[in-house]
Amino acid sequence: MGNRHIEVSLVSRGVTATARLLDDRAPLTCAAVWDALPLAGDVYHAKYARNEIYALFPPFAATEPPLENPTVTPVPGDLCYFSFAGTELGTKAYGYDREVRPGTTVVDLALFYERNNLLLNGDVGWVPGIVWGQVVDGLAEIAEACNDLWRTGAAGETLSFRRA
Repeated sequence: MGNRHIEVSLVSRGVTATARLLDDRAPLTCAAVWDALPLAGDVYHAKYARNEIYALFPPFAATEPPLENPTVTPVPGDLCYFSFAGTELGTKAYGYDREVRPGTTVVDLALFYERNNLLLNGDVGWVPGIVWGQVVDGLAEIAEACNDLWRTGAAGETLSFRRA
């Protein structure tokens, strides 16, 4: 496959980072994401995992990737893939009660931009993610924009993933 790269952007803030796909560690997940690009959606800032931004998408792979290259402690620059049943997220506690319905599956593509993340949810326990990419350029700039998003809000902002 070689070294495939994507751009991860906060569109309204005009900030883009470049990430390398980890085809050697998460080949099925990388293939699923690559084939689905470009993807863009409303951005959210994590409530529990700490230094994470993400967007939610309908399933885009023929079958969900297995848990390859898993982590519960993502590091700065990690791109993670999560798949959730609507019943896991479709409650007011998570804030998606209008967007996510029981009986559906939701794909969460996330960027971790700073240290000290722990994928532990008080309702369900450990939530391992698939690490499928690593930011190789622009992490400091996108981390600054993520901190601004945390302080000033995510309304109107889009998280975009596209081939570089």
